[in-house]
Amino acid sequence: MACFRSEFISSFDKNDRNYIIRRMQRRRFYYLIKVQYLGFRYSGWQKQPRQKTIEQMLLKTLKFIISDSDFKILGAGRTDAKVSALDAAFELFIDEPISDLNEFQILFNKNLPPDIRIISVLETNEKFNIIQNSKEKEYVYLFSYGEKNHPFAAPFIANLIEELNITLMMEAAKLFEGEHDFSSYTARIQENTQSVRTVDHCEIRPNELLQANFFPRTSYALHVKGKGFMRYQIRMMMGALIQLGRGELNFSDIEESLKLGTSIQLNFVAPGSGLLLNELHFES
Repeated sequence: MACFRSEFISSFDKNDRNYIIRRMQRRRFYYLIKVQYLGFRYSGWQKQPRQKTIEQMLLKTLKFIISDSDFKILGAGRTDAKVSALDAAFELFIDEPISDLNEFQILFNKNLPPDIRIISVLETNEKFNIIQNSKEKEYVYLFSYGEKNHPFAAPFIANLIEELNITLMMEAAKLFEGEHDFSSYTARIQENTQSVRTVDHCEIRPNELLQANFFPRTSYALHVKGKGFMRYQIRMMMGALIQLGRGELNFSDIEESLKLGTSIQLNFVAPGSGLLLNELHFES
């Protein structure tokens, strides 16, 4: 198996993959690696000083199992603190081929912590771009309300003690579908941020995604599909629906918040532990 010396980049945009390729002057090999993780004890995906992150653990493990050659990784997106993933991905750039993908996956998993798992390793080529070829993502936000949950459910389900008007929340979730200005649904929006986004599907339905004997008898899932989302967008969409369910916002407030030039300011970000990246699809 190839041996590599680790390097990383801490952030990315659409040009970062080309930057990595330019930096690696020798022959390169490309791999798309699918990964699952429970985010409850991590400060998100991106490597940060003095913080435990998913990227940090992946790099640490790769550095342990391979050495003496260059490699870099680039994620398909960043998740926030405590956010989990059933279908995340990153691209591995290396200057020597992996001789046995199955053996590499087994060795990788053996040395990762138990809350991170590699589910597939696929060889690609220089034409594949993990950022530009990302076709659709589905995020799911799990929540329950009305009663205190079992403590073991905390990493998976946001627990809202107060009563909610779930019927109204289900109706309002459909308002997010289509193309809207989501500038009210992100934090610290920058001047060049593209706030007009398209949500392909959005609905609240009973949770059938994750089950455990310590879960509440009834829980719900907000399903949101689209090509890309801004930071905190899904959690602030969930936050607005929670405020609606509490009676703190009106149905018309949600409608108004999605219009260009809206004056409505939203500031409730739903807890990160209820959110997970459920599906990630790439163009062929």
